[in-house]
Amino acid sequence: MIPIDLMDSRPIYEQVTERFKMLILRGIIKADEKIPSVRNLAVDLSINPNTIQRAYAELEKQGYIYTVKGKGNFAVDAKKLLPVYREEIMTGLKELCERAEEIGITKEELICQIEEWRNS
Repeated sequence: MIPIDLMDSRPIYEQVTERFKMLILRGIIKADEKIPSVRNLAVDLSINPNTIQRAYAELEKQGYIYTVKGKGNFAVDAKKLLPVYREEIMTGLKELCERAEEIGITKEELICQIEEWRNS
């Protein structure tokens, strides 16, 4: 469910956080569905429970999960999250385009690259 890439330069908690975000946004983890406990996921992934706790804290901070005392952690409805995530992507894309323009990459080159990516 949550693959960990030890060759990835990102910390493990960031990988776990990103993977859960995608599972929730794609609807694989449904609204109000209970996610694995910190202990269970740590055992399944063979990693420190503090790493999972940090990932869950980040997910809760970003609004992807919520905690019910004594019951566990649950996913938020993706319909509420998608507009925010789309805006994050668009903001990042705008910043990337501005940086590209600063070094002389044209709009046409960017569009060509996007089309090439989409067709592969």
